[in-house]
Parts: sequence; structure tokens; C-alpha cells
Amino acid sequence: MDSSRLDLNLLVALDTLLAERNVTRAARRLNISQPALSAQLQRLRDLLGDPLLVPAQRGMTPTKRALELQAPLHEALAGVRAVLAAGTGFDPATAQITISVAASDYVQYALLMPLAFQLRREAPGVRLAWRALDAAQLAGQAERGEVDLAFITPETAPEQLRSRKVLDERYVVIVRRDHPRVSGAIDLDLLCALDHVVVSPRGGGFAGATDVVLAARGRARRVVLSVPSFLMVPELVARSDMAALVPGRLARDRADRLQLLEPPVPVPGFSISMVWHRRLAKHPALTWLRDRVRSFARGLE
Repeated sequence: MDSSRLDLNLLVALDTLLAERNVTRAARRLNISQPALSAQLQRLRDLLGDPLLVPAQRGMTPTKRALELQAPLHEALAGVRAVLAAGTGFDPATAQITISVAASDYVQYALLMPLAFQLRREAPGVRLAWRALDAAQLAGQAERGEVDLAFITPETAPEQLRSRKVLDERYVVIVRRDHPRVSGAIDLDLLCALDHVVVSPRGGGFAGATDVVLAARGRARRVVLSVPSFLMVPELVARSDMAALVPGRLARDRADRLQLLEPPVPVPGFSISMVWHRRLAKHPALTWLRDRVRSFARGLE
């Protein structure tokens, strides 16, 4: 292979294609036309002597050679970008960059949504690409550069990623504002007597941390509805006589429709950490964003 015929644009195109595995999405991300990107892919195939990506039922599948190239190529390009960014400094008011962030629906609603509003004013050229958190795949996604920053509970964070705690969360009981049986407080007997909504991220579950606490006291609650996401729970409760235990930050902006009550038994809360790959430790844009997340999260306490 004649490496002198490889230019940076071709390497960036290959890095993006390997991340997206779809010419249309990769072209959109690179802000070029699909035919132009297809031409670059053909040049790469000729230069490297390998098909690199072959058509599949959905998108494209990388060859063995392409998979061997993916991680070192992405790390090398990240190093180049970091050096260039460090040389010019990072100005959030003028920077143009896309950052991929993985988080649960809770974190997206409670932290990332208000943060996004703030960043539109502070850093209008910084684009955030939210994606659903997949804890099992996160280490590989970070290694391949598919995820730049993720939010996850510390106990489930991949050991090979760097991390820093962002916030602590506690659970509150929610019922609708004009609930016929609850007004301002709730005791254990009433908690157990009400119908409950529970969140089961994998679907179909009817028990959670609250039920473990109740069982230890020889008690149980009536769970009548299981849903896969926290986001729909406040609305379900606000429009019914059901109750739920939810993270406090998820419900505090619904105080006009909901009562937020202290649980009559202590239900363990949880922490959220942000995690990132070591190669991004000194990346100016990511360093700025991590610092911004921490200060913003402190303001939400």
C-alpha cells in the first residue's frame, strides 16, 4: 500500500463509516453527499486492498481487516484532534463539535435535558447526540469512539473507563395532588394499601428495591402496573389513584400535579457517575463538558 496516497479526509471518512456502518448516516455526519462518501470508500478499498465494508441486510458489515483498523484508527484521530484543539484552546462560544452521550431515560430527563438548554446559550456549536445506555456494550462503544461520555451507576461502570461521580439521588413517593386517600404524608399501612406503578427496564417485572425493603419488614404493596420507563410514571400517577416511588429529580417539576412525599420506610437511593475512555482524558472539549456537567449537577441539588 502506498501510504502517501492516504490523506486525513480519507481516514476520517473510514473512521466515521466504521462507527456508523451506514453510508447515508456517515455522509450526514461528515456533512458531505452520499456519492462523495461512496467515492472515498472506493478509494480506501483500492488503497488498502480490502472491501472494508460489505452490504448487509441493515447497513454494512465491516471485514476482519476493517475491525482490526477501527480502534487504532479512532485513537490516532482522537490524538490528532486533541493536539490541534490544545494548540488553539477551546472556546465553547465558537467551537464546532459533535459529542455522543449515552444515558438512561432518567438521566436524559433529569440532567441532560436542562443541561442541553443551558448549552444552547453557552456553546451553540456543540452538538450532543444522545443515545440509550447499554451497560453491556458501553466499554466497546467507548473504545470504538461511538460514545464519548456516558452516565451510569458506579457499581455497573466498566472498570477500564475513567469515572467521576456526578450526583446522588433518593426516592420519593408520588401520588396525584388531589388524591382521595393521601394528603401531605403517607404511612406504611396506606403505602401498602394503594395500587402501585413499578418500573421494569427489561419489561414485565413487578418488583423493585421498595419491595425488598417491604419484604424485610414482612409487608408487601399491590403492584398493578409495570412499565419499562420512568418517564411515563408521573403522568400515569397524576391521572389516577395509583402511587409510585420514583427518583426525586424526576418528579420535582410536577409539584403542581403531584404530591412528593417522604417514604415511610427508608428506600436506598443511587448514584450516577459519568465515564469516558482514557484517550479523552485531556481532550479540551470533553474536559470542558465534564466540568460543565459537574457544576450544573451541583446546581440541581
